[in-house]
Amino acid sequence: MSETTQTQAPEMDGGEARRLFFARPWVFIRGVPAMKFLPPEGPPEVAFAGRSNVGKSSLINGIVGQKGLARTSNTPGRTQELNYFVPDGFSGEAGDLPPVAMVDMPGYGYAQAPKEQVDAWTKLVFDYLRGRATLKRVFVLIDARHGIKKNDADVMTLLDKAAVSYQIVLTKADKISALALPKLEAATREAIRKRPAAYPAIIATSSEKGFGIEEVQSAIAGFAEVKD
Repeated sequence: MSETTQTQAPEMDGGEARRLFFARPWVFIRGVPAMKFLPPEGPPEVAFAGRSNVGKSSLINGIVGQKGLARTSNTPGRTQELNYFVPDGFSGEAGDLPPVAMVDMPGYGYAQAPKEQVDAWTKLVFDYLRGRATLKRVFVLIDARHGIKKNDADVMTLLDKAAVSYQIVLTKADKISALALPKLEAATREAIRKRPAAYPAIIATSSEKGFGIEEVQSAIAGFAEVKD
């Protein structure tokens, strides 16, 4: 982040620096089908993990306010690579790296694809989670209608063992009642209470209604050193 941006940001009120940061154009830079194709480690990375069709792409599009940045589909298993997104305007050369990169990960838990394809996706996800030094946080997306499933718990156990910080994001929270949501949040907090790498704050979101998006933006902005 440039010195100018760092000095200007604190003067902005009410999350203005964060808003401007995510309002700038973001671009897709690379799809990674295997670990050998990963970009060199550079800026901090935040990743989005979750079961197939949990709403990862929709959430990413909502975060940057661009409907078509991450591809969305009603077909589970559409995302088959690690898809990298960064704010536009950075060369990628030394000294001109983007302040943060967002990574849309292949969905897990999709049983309809051929087994060898599922195995390849699973290995890619797990290898990335275990071995990426610049990975600062994984947002583990949980469908509010279903809560934490075994696949989700398995991923959280892997993250605990790898000491990778993760935060639960409840998606599609508008699809359950206003009375059910606080109960789900409480149950989720209890489920992660003893997990060593789990960040305690849970974010309930709806990409369709737009709520919770600013909270996710603020978490990402912290790793990009953007003052909220």
